[in-house]
Amino acid sequence: MLRKVRLLIVLLLTGAIFSVYSQKVAVKTNFAYWGAVGSPNAALEIGLGKKMTLELGGGFNLWTFENNKKAKHWLAQPELRYWFCEKFNGHFVGLHGHGAQFNIGGWNIPVGRLEKFKNNRYEGYLYGAGLSYGYQWVLSPRWNFEASVGAGFARLHYDKYPCVTCGSKLGEGKYNYWGVTKAAVSLIYVIK
Repeated sequence: MLRKVRLLIVLLLTGAIFSVYSQKVAVKTNFAYWGAVGSPNAALEIGLGKKMTLELGGGFNLWTFENNKKAKHWLAQPELRYWFCEKFNGHFVGLHGHGAQFNIGGWNIPVGRLEKFKNNRYEGYLYGAGLSYGYQWVLSPRWNFEASVGAGFARLHYDKYPCVTCGSKLGEGKYNYWGVTKAAVSLIYVIK
């Protein structure tokens, strides 16, 4: 019973904090994510104070492309942001985390590490974190536009298969990735 009372107190305090500080809430979609692999995505950004927001974003892709190319995945990427002027306006820096599950193969991308996707399929998950920088333009009282980029770390765990549609597992592996972990060009609707 004491646990339930404590949980209720925590929930009430959290609700009170959000009702005082969350003067704005926004919903957005990232066009860069749509364009990269045709993935539906959305984020909810909540004001936490005069210069802080929390973005809760994610996306997914559940289908196979022509010639059996796969980029199936789901991704969650929350981000805590600090705004230099005021929230939802101007420059910001962020700390983001990410977690995903993926099944990708059949893509001919002749750039660095990505060329591996042409003849093999990789299935697994990843997690990590990074730092980001961005800028948000106010277009009208309800609409904003944002561009941001982030870099950081991702730890990948995967199983490797010989081709997109067939074959027994060739092996498994782990990979530490350092580089771009977030890129966004977003249209935002601000809810007051």
